[in-house]
Amino acid sequence: MRKKRVLLFSEGFGTGHTGAAYALAEGIKLLNPDIQCRVIELGKFLNPTVAPWILSAYRKTVSRQPKLVGMMYKSQYNKSIGKLSRLALHRVFYSRAMEVIRRLQPDLIICTHPVPAAVIARLRQLGLKVPLYTVITDYDAHGSWVNDEVNRYLVSTSRVKSILASRGVSPEQITVTGIPVHPKFWERYNKTQLRKELGLANIPTVLIMGGGWGLMFGKKIMDSLTARIDDIQLIFCMGSNERLADKMLANPLLNHPNVRIMGYSNEVNKLMDASDLLITKPGGMTCTEGQAKGIPMLFYNAIPGQEEKNCQYFVEIGLAEVLEPAVVEKWFTQLLREYAGAEEHRIKRIAPDRHAPRNCAEKVLELMGSPIEDPTEHQGRGTRTPQRTEEAVYVTP
Repeated sequence: MRKKRVLLFSEGFGTGHTGAAYALAEGIKLLNPDIQCRVIELGKFLNPTVAPWILSAYRKTVSRQPKLVGMMYKSQYNKSIGKLSRLALHRVFYSRAMEVIRRLQPDLIICTHPVPAAVIARLRQLGLKVPLYTVITDYDAHGSWVNDEVNRYLVSTSRVKSILASRGVSPEQITVTGIPVHPKFWERYNKTQLRKELGLANIPTVLIMGGGWGLMFGKKIMDSLTARIDDIQLIFCMGSNERLADKMLANPLLNHPNVRIMGYSNEVNKLMDASDLLITKPGGMTCTEGQAKGIPMLFYNAIPGQEEKNCQYFVEIGLAEVLEPAVVEKWFTQLLREYAGAEEHRIKRIAPDRHAPRNCAEKVLELMGSPIEDPTEHQGRGTRTPQRTEEAVYVTP
């Protein structure tokens, strides 16, 4: 009997969209190894010459003109991708999309970015019979995500569901699943053991993530982070920005045994479990991974648009704060107080609409009518599984 196939389409505008696609694919395969999944960044796959140029231009715009990005996001906020734009995308960039689908013969197509979703929606208008699901990878829903031909939307919160419903999407087509995260983030493991494994000191530890493109903050924040460098361990994970990582390594201020500087890492799940506080840009995937790991978060340099909305959501529900020198001081003081043996003030906080990290993969399998297996039977293949620890809690200064 032919195995069922799921084809996941994304685009490389940032790392979160494709990260969500891979996370969902891995979750589906873990819960049902008989399902075949394939992830493709559609534009890069179909046009490997032009796509990198477009992504590079977008990257520079985000880095150098974030206000322009925000203006574009807000001006088009309630508008879906129009028919003429869909047609142009298809003819100029995605004319071979149907050929790819025919060759791979999926039983289900899932899109984690609005552009391939619009392209596949147009193909469904032209006769494609494969069901189309859209996974919205932020805590907001821009109008570009909406297409009449989508069979189902998988969204982060009931608020996002309400936004889609206000744009005419039937509530029966919208399922609140949470944003998918990789199975590595489904469990939380022993902090002390991981620190030993990673060669870290067993002291208060802060993980600072520069984002998938290594974007970073200024001198005032850096001074506040390094003010207690003798007592608090700092892990800088700079993503793909090797130039900035090298510059930081050459900085005498950061030449300290309690500072670890690295580029891209495949072990962010372990780094989060080994840390007490996460400082990051509020990308949808990173926010969700941090929530899954139960680590409090401080957000910096939110890109106007979806990152601002992500930031607003997590701050409003009390799981994050905006990064400022005074906020750093407050959190660092609290971390040191706890490790000095003072009474801990730990409050379990469950975010509204918080779902188990595996929920999105489970829902896809349920909608496909496919059985869900016990993932513990498949964990540890080729990896070492650390000891599991207690339920995640949030530390509140």
